[in-house]
Amino acid sequence: EAYRDEGYLVLDGLLSPEECDALRDRMSEIIERMDVPEHCRTQFSTDHDEQLKTQGNADYFITSGDKIRFFFEKGVFDDKGEFIVPREQSLNKIGHALHAYEPLFKAVTHSPKIQNLVKNLGLINPVILQSMYIFKQPGIGGEVSPHQDATFLHTQPLGRVMGVWIALEDAALENGCLWFIPGSHNDGITRRMVRTPKGTFPLTDFIGREKNYDDKLFVPTPVKKGGAVLIHSEVVHRSAANTSDASRHVYTFHVMESQNTVWSPENWLQPTEELPFPSLYT
Repeated sequence: EAYRDEGYLVLDGLLSPEECDALRDRMSEIIERMDVPEHCRTQFSTDHDEQLKTQGNADYFITSGDKIRFFFEKGVFDDKGEFIVPREQSLNKIGHALHAYEPLFKAVTHSPKIQNLVKNLGLINPVILQSMYIFKQPGIGGEVSPHQDATFLHTQPLGRVMGVWIALEDAALENGCLWFIPGSHNDGITRRMVRTPKGTFPLTDFIGREKNYDDKLFVPTPVKKGGAVLIHSEVVHRSAANTSDASRHVYTFHVMESQNTVWSPENWLQPTEELPFPSLYT
């Protein structure tokens, strides 16, 4: 009821501290071994125009749905493309198929506790759309402006997608916890990110614009390490920049009720032959 009324729900202690640490340790290994080709040094931003310029134009982003790829914070490379910060502090996120190719992340995504949770919410045939590891780096972790996930992950009917956002470290006011407008999932969406016709440039565009939201409507949602937030695809949410000296690591993935649902062929993210959207229950 709380999830349906508010559009989000906080669950304390979904993962144990040990499970959180194991995911973070595995991520450290991935970063240690990451090979970053010159053309892949793509910055990620939620600012409307920068999304068009960087994500949309970048084949690296639009073909990342069935791969594990690296997306960086602003200002972490010099003009020759070399790191000017330690590489473990350079990343904004890693996505979008950790759930498919990384055994530890796959195990958490398909764990009985996640499956039971989704069953309790009434999902009959949920599939996993994408997954991400978000770093929110100390001092440079950028603001995520108000948005709705359905802008990027559009379905007919709307409201068939849910984000599962798991805090692998404490997410507090100081290091950029989530903020929500309760009940805003009932108001539809005003903006969509869509693929442009094949052979045109840029590769994606936005239809419509994000509304201007009254700052007073947002409610902060701090979460302790191991806690999770379930996020309705139409609820408006944001997070502030991380100005503290503590990171805010998160593992998040999106599930969709596939029964009687049409996944938009215009979405940037599309299932592939290599990775069809896998069932959550298997």
